[in-house]
Amino acid sequence: MVILAGKKRVLFLCTHNSARSQMAEGLLRHFNGESWVASSAGTEPSRVHPLAIEVMREIGIDISGHRSKHLSEFEGQEFELVVTLCGGAHAACPFFAGAKEMRHRGFEDPSGGGIEGFRRCREAVKKWILDDF
Repeated sequence: MVILAGKKRVLFLCTHNSARSQMAEGLLRHFNGESWVASSAGTEPSRVHPLAIEVMREIGIDISGHRSKHLSEFEGQEFELVVTLCGGAHAACPFFAGAKEMRHRGFEDPSGGGIEGFRRCREAVKKWILDDF
């Protein structure tokens, strides 16, 4: 088990590291940060989507200081768990050398649904975080 100061490490992966993985990172830190150190990255990082920041702010979680990171920033690091959150990331990264366990938990891309799409995605990721972590 990979433990940092008594905490397990998880890495959330999505293609652009702009919404789903950023929300998962923020939600896990908020709801279970005493047990987990959460990070996120992308296979083709871009930016943290402004609507992801907005819908997280609606529930009192500030991810405005997050930045989109490339998966390579985490090479050589160990994680208890690495989770791909979209099909693109799962196809591009079915294996991560530092992962004790790999999982795929796909969520619908919120970018085509406007603010409501981001809210639906946030709620789906939130339910998963609360149920599984």
